[in-house]
Parts: sequence; structure tokens; C-alpha cells
Amino acid sequence: MLRLPKFEIARPTSIDEVVALLSEHGDDAQIIAGGTDLVPNMKHELFTPKVVVSIADVPDIAGVRVESDGTLAIGAMTTLHDVASDERVRSIAPALGHATALISGPQLRRMGTLGGNVMLDTRCQWYNQTHFWRKSLGYCLKKDGTVCHVVQSGQKCVAAASNDSAPALMTLDATLVFHGTDGRRELPIDDLWRADGIYNKHVSGELLTEIRIPATPRGHRGAYEKLRDRDSIDFPLLGVAARVDWDDAGDRVARAEVCLVALQARPVRLKKVAELLVGKQRASAELDGAIEASAERAYKQCRPLPNIPGDHEYRHEMAPVFVRRALRACVRASENASDAAGV
Repeated sequence: MLRLPKFEIARPTSIDEVVALLSEHGDDAQIIAGGTDLVPNMKHELFTPKVVVSIADVPDIAGVRVESDGTLAIGAMTTLHDVASDERVRSIAPALGHATALISGPQLRRMGTLGGNVMLDTRCQWYNQTHFWRKSLGYCLKKDGTVCHVVQSGQKCVAAASNDSAPALMTLDATLVFHGTDGRRELPIDDLWRADGIYNKHVSGELLTEIRIPATPRGHRGAYEKLRDRDSIDFPLLGVAARVDWDDAGDRVARAEVCLVALQARPVRLKKVAELLVGKQRASAELDGAIEASAERAYKQCRPLPNIPGDHEYRHEMAPVFVRRALRACVRASENASDAAGV
């Protein structure tokens, strides 16, 4: 049986109290939201905080609201279940609704939070193991060791970003709101990760309080497709979020985005997808061709590493398949909306 290490629990009731506790205890403190990832990681002794700071009693950091300018604001403590089932999310940010509905299983979605998934630690089959297992191997670059078992002689950790919400939020131009000793700051979600699985650009001692998504146009469509061994619970072997915005007439693509996760230490944005798809007419051979070209670009650009369970070559072969599926799901959603409107 895996047991939790000894720790003290703190239950602050304000953002300022959280920040003060994090400042006081530094690396000895760890924030717990839903606990669905932190608790098992503590049992594996990946994290051994002396103080666990629960943010369950902090007001005003949960819930969904739409502001007057159309911005969708989601509190970091909003459960994945509540995000996935909220009609405003599914209307304004459908890719996020799809992604959160596919995270883990229903029980964990009622405990896990959107903020927790955004801040999810990178994962690796050499890292997410018990302490006994890791010690027998000599540890790894990410925790207690000096060797990367994925890339021999590698100087950077290549543990995979495995948060389903990340690529969806990237396609939506989301901004993260943090609070720390220097006050409030906003960070574009694309800037959160580095090309090193040990670190991100989140500053130690800060609390993520809100995720903000700018208004999407009327012609916006989004989708998320996920490859995993068991559809009931598993982390992604590959996750693909797509965005297609139609012009005011609803005839041509005005904007397109494709982002992938579970490949490397940071989510991947397929650059130049827009120039392949923008301007293409709906229900046309040129749009079909552009989708195929985007899938081919995914195959060339995305090279999964053997950093998470599953055959990395198989994951490579699935990249174009899931890009194709995600883009076609966006197009299909547009067709269904037109049919419902009687167009």
C-alpha cells in the first residue's frame, strides 16, 4: 500500500492568505485543488511538501461567467464536470467543452478542476512511478537523478505535457490570471510552457485564479479528439484540438488553428495551418484537400518520443488521423448548425 508522506494542511480563506503561505514556505508548500493528480504524486514521493495549501475555501475562484464584451471567464477551481456541462462553454468554446468531457472518468471530473488540469505536471513513464521503482533505476533527470532515460545524454527533460485542456485553450487564445506577491498578472497560455518538462513559466509562489477566453465569432467551431488506451479514464496518448471560424457569410474559412498535446514537454501548435485552410470554401474539394494537407503537416512536424506508455511510432501514425478527425468535426458542426437553422 502506498502511503502519503507526513504534511500539514492549511486552509486559507482568501487569495492573499494563499500567496502569503506560499511565500512563507517556498518549495516546502504545494497547492491542492481537487487533488486528483497531487495525491497520487505524493504517494509516489514525486512531491513531498511539508505544507499542503488547500484552496477549497477561497471564494470567487470558481464558476463560469460571460462578461459584457463576450469574454468567457472560468474560475480555476471550477470542476471539470461543471466546465464540460456548461452550455455557455459549449457554445462559446466548444473545443474546451469537448476536451474537459474526455478528461479521466466522471468521478474524477467532479473532483478535478480546470486550473488543476492547466497546471498538470508533465508526465513520463520513467517518472510517474513509485519511489522504490525510480530508486532501483537510479532516478531520472526530472526527479533526483541526472540521466534522461528517454533521450540518452539529453540535457532537458522530455516528459510530456498531458493536459487535455491545454490545446483547446491554445486554439481559443486563452489568458491565465495569476496572483502572487507582486499582485495580479496575465499570461497568454501559449507562454506557460518551456521546452523542458521540469519547468514552466509559472512563477513559484503564484496562484492561478482564472482562465479567460476572448469572445469567439458567430462562425466559430471547435473540436477535440483524444487517443488513449481506455476511453473511461486514461491520460492522452495524443490529443488534438482544432478551430475553424467561418466568415460572416458562412461560406469560407476565416481562421483555423490546430494544437496537439502529449508529444513533448509543451503542447504543439501546428504553424501555417491557417494558410492552408483560410479562404477555402465550405463543402468543396479545395477544403478537403486543405484538411489532408494539414494532416500531412502533422505527420511531418509531430514526432512523439517514447516518454509515455504506448508505442511512439503508433502515436506518430495517429497524428494525421486525429488532426483530420478534429478538423472534419469542426466542419461537420457547421453543417449541422446550418441544417438546424434551415439554411
